[in-house]
Amino acid sequence: MNKINRREFIATSVAAGLGIMGDGWAGAVQFKTTLRKSIYIGGEPKEETLQDLKDAGFEGVELRPGKLTIEQAVDFRKKADKIGIRIQSLMGGGSENGLRIAAAFGADAVLYVPARVDGKLVMPEPWEYDIEFDESSGYLTRVVKGDNGKFKAYMEAHNSSMDSARESVKKLIPVAEETKVVIALENVWNNFCVKPAIFKWMVTSFKSPWVKAYFDVGNHVKYLTPPEVWIREFGPLVAKVHIKDFKLNPDNHGGKFVHPRDGSINWPAVRQALDDVGYNGWLTIEDGGLSYKEFNDRLDLIIAGK
Repeated sequence: MNKINRREFIATSVAAGLGIMGDGWAGAVQFKTTLRKSIYIGGEPKEETLQDLKDAGFEGVELRPGKLTIEQAVDFRKKADKIGIRIQSLMGGGSENGLRIAAAFGADAVLYVPARVDGKLVMPEPWEYDIEFDESSGYLTRVVKGDNGKFKAYMEAHNSSMDSARESVKKLIPVAEETKVVIALENVWNNFCVKPAIFKWMVTSFKSPWVKAYFDVGNHVKYLTPPEVWIREFGPLVAKVHIKDFKLNPDNHGGKFVHPRDGSINWPAVRQALDDVGYNGWLTIEDGGLSYKEFNDRLDLIIAGK
């Protein structure tokens, strides 16, 4: 039986004091790891968009290519190479064809969401979770301290989703090995594996180097486990990182997504955690509403530990 202890989320004042101090921050930190800048763009990719991203300072891009063929992916990769920007991952590539198209693009990972739980079921409030689960099956045995009776349907649905997730991923592992493209499972906003220990259990249950974690820094802030705790829990299992922010309400109960560095995340702590676990890889903005240059500049500050 594995118990996930409740952790108090680092208060927004810490983020304000350490993470949002701009270029004048004096305590510059020397990091061992190298992080590279990427951004997600949806829809069929265009050559001029890649040039705009390159001009803004980005080195890579994550795509959701839709119905592009392998031949079209190969052709577009050539255009990207000429511009000098890397198509480094695909969103929604969790299929045999998706893995092959990712390889044609030159991406080394696909983002795959293997399961979800119906949000209409009765489940704990985000700040109430205190999960225990069976390490032989990944099945939830409790989600809160005390009486769990009213959450029975949620726990059963979660356990069923765990089974279906594991089956779907297992079928893809031979193709991932063939194409040399990692299946990166993301912690999305879907009521499934909301604490790091159980999500890590799922990733490690496959016992395959081709199954890792796609960690989204903003997605589980509302559950009050800081992103840096997730990162240290996963360590070398982190294949990719999505960058977005979440601003908690004053009572830490709920909140809303905001642009990176405008919310409650302690970005210096996140940067240090990535360094501590030896993550050398991509940070991909998953956000909109600002210019490419503004997003690039915010990534620069995060990478610098500010």
